[in-house]
Amino acid sequence: MLGFEHDFRIVDTHVVFDPDDESVAAHGRDISPERLEREMRQAGIVRAVASPGRRPSGQSYLRVNNAVARLSVDRPFVAFARLNGPRDPNDGPVAAVRNLRVEREDHHTRPDDIEQYAHEDRFHGFTLVPPHDGLPTADVLEQLAAADRPVIVHGGTQFPPDAVERELLGYDFPVILASFGGYPLDADLMDRTLDLLDAHDRLYVDTSAVRYREILERGVLEHPDRVLFGSGAPAVHPNVGVMELLTLDVSEDMMRRVLAKNSVRLVPALAEGADA
Repeated sequence: MLGFEHDFRIVDTHVVFDPDDESVAAHGRDISPERLEREMRQAGIVRAVASPGRRPSGQSYLRVNNAVARLSVDRPFVAFARLNGPRDPNDGPVAAVRNLRVEREDHHTRPDDIEQYAHEDRFHGFTLVPPHDGLPTADVLEQLAAADRPVIVHGGTQFPPDAVERELLGYDFPVILASFGGYPLDADLMDRTLDLLDAHDRLYVDTSAVRYREILERGVLEHPDRVLFGSGAPAVHPNVGVMELLTLDVSEDMMRRVLAKNSVRLVPALAEGADA
């Protein structure tokens, strides 16, 4: 896909790195950092948040987090550490009973892991995918609040907006809910997420895999300071997400906020680097 011309500075809050052969096998995609960087350049994206893809159950994210941080050096990527936990993110009595007696295992994220990540220059935030990785324990979430770094949360049909509100929004850290909280393509969940923005000042959304023009426009028009561009690369080419936004009927000022200003305010490292 050829690049195209536009006059906006763009940063991306939703890129996944598969830093080793095992991760590539799990996802069925083999896209090198060089190729991803080239595709970003074609779309006019100058910086991007990157975090690891999923690991098999029972494995720690420590090694792949470090690999993503290493691969981000001298490239236009800003590393986020992916976290896991023993708590069941599902609603209902079975999950509630299970969570009462849950115990953290060696591969689960611990509070001192958060403290170490937060004090390293290599990591600028965190990523949670509760449907696959489980929820961290309360002491880990409290340490996230102390770190006060943005946390990208992948929710959707298996971890809907009301679960995000119940489990995470009571803690004082910025939450970026990926895909408007409605992946895959659940318009009702996306609308419910936008309703939550009125009640939670530190909740944000990214645009990856939203696909609905009406919902994207509603988000940008009603909450121009809380919508962040996310491409979802490499699952989709970055050009796709950029083109979807550029066709919206919103003002140029709102477009600039979504494509860069809002993300840079949350993740200052995205302001660094060349704009070409």
